[in-house]
Amino acid sequence: MSQYDVVIIGGGVVGASVARELSRYKLNIALLEKEAELAFGVSKSNSGIIHSGTQNPLGSLKAKLCIQGNALMRRISGELGVDFKEVGSLIVAFTEEERLELLKIKQESEALGVPGLKMVDRVWLKAREPNLSGEACAALYAPTTGIISPYRLVYDLCENAARNGVEFHLSSKVEKISALPVSGPKSGPRFEISTPQGIFKARYIVNAAGLYADEISKMAGVGGFEIIPRKGEEFLFDKKREHLVNHVLYPLPTENSKGILIIKTSDGNPMIGPTAHDVTDKEDLSTSDEGLQEVLESARKMIPTISEGDIIAYFSGLRPVTGHDFIIRHEDALPGFLNVAGIQSPGLTSAPAIALMVRDILKSNGLLLKKKIFFHKHQREENHLFAIPLDKTKRLVKKDASYGDIVCRCEMVSAKEVTDAIERGATTLDGIKFRTRAQAGRCHGGFCTTRVMKILAEKTGRRLTEITKRGKGSEIVKEERAN
Repeated sequence: MSQYDVVIIGGGVVGASVARELSRYKLNIALLEKEAELAFGVSKSNSGIIHSGTQNPLGSLKAKLCIQGNALMRRISGELGVDFKEVGSLIVAFTEEERLELLKIKQESEALGVPGLKMVDRVWLKAREPNLSGEACAALYAPTTGIISPYRLVYDLCENAARNGVEFHLSSKVEKISALPVSGPKSGPRFEISTPQGIFKARYIVNAAGLYADEISKMAGVGGFEIIPRKGEEFLFDKKREHLVNHVLYPLPTENSKGILIIKTSDGNPMIGPTAHDVTDKEDLSTSDEGLQEVLESARKMIPTISEGDIIAYFSGLRPVTGHDFIIRHEDALPGFLNVAGIQSPGLTSAPAIALMVRDILKSNGLLLKKKIFFHKHQREENHLFAIPLDKTKRLVKKDASYGDIVCRCEMVSAKEVTDAIERGATTLDGIKFRTRAQAGRCHGGFCTTRVMKILAEKTGRRLTEITKRGKGSEIVKEERAN
């Protein structure tokens, strides 16, 4: 049984951001994640957009934290070596009525503090987005919109937090939370948290459990909200369509979402989506013909040349919806317990600002924050062959021949990148895919999966029958037994 100042529940981008921020201080911190690896929940299906801050309600936490997070993300990505690209975004109008709506959005967004907004006309659009429909008459340009790899951001945040003393416990689903009798805020642990990996005692709990934040809150005896899963189906294009768009393209927003987007991603594969439909099952990650047709119809309005044949992957994600705003609060009825829930879009963008808010709430509720003399803020930058010029690749191969051993042809991933991913924590096929993009190309791992499995087995000392796609129950090879 271990004792901690703070236990964070949830290993997505919010939990990771909180962990790294709190690792600046002299605290004993643990993060519990129910999956076999980090970023396997809501964060794995994130579109990777760092939003500028438009389309958020004035006075909301979303509005405030999105703009703060957008600015913070530049510094953090630089410290961690995560590839952040500021590509800008366009909300596109096709009629005079829609153009007038854009003017309202511009005015509201400027009141929020979104910088650099500009209305652009058909001539501007034709010069900068040649594939955009000729029916587009105007757009609202937001230059501070960016793109990033959401999973590599989570991994680097957590690796940096671990370097600064945070403990990470995977496959540690929270099964029970018990309040302990205490005589004061500094007298000792307030909570006992039971998991399959053991019992953790904590003075403070930060509930960042994504889709399951409501269940964790109820387990602690607080409740107060319900998570409604909102499914978003998205469709990934082949890299040959990398230059389909130069910006992130939005339609006019709907009541429930920012609409179906055309997304320029940090890895080069354009993406279209997501849909926005509330469901009841928190594990429902299915895709549908109806979802595909809905996304194609909307996307083709902006880019008519989009073809279903460009699509190489269908997937969906679930957003944890609690209402129109984030829930970030200390639960006074249960001192020491913080809920960080309903973190849907723009949650990725807001995560660094959410971490600062959580830090301040903890401090105002009795947590003593003493900064460490040494905080390791920088992270070793990873080399990805798909993202670097050929001359740098040649230098890497001369230094280490395993950079020249190509495991994944579709995404140009070397054996060195796969082994590096394993050394940095990957234990599953999906963990390697999210870190390196091996298996993420048009052949869906048809060429490289066997090789990746062999490297994973060799480096971790496991048998091939023990290698999984995403944790226990997703084994790839079944062991044959004689009758």
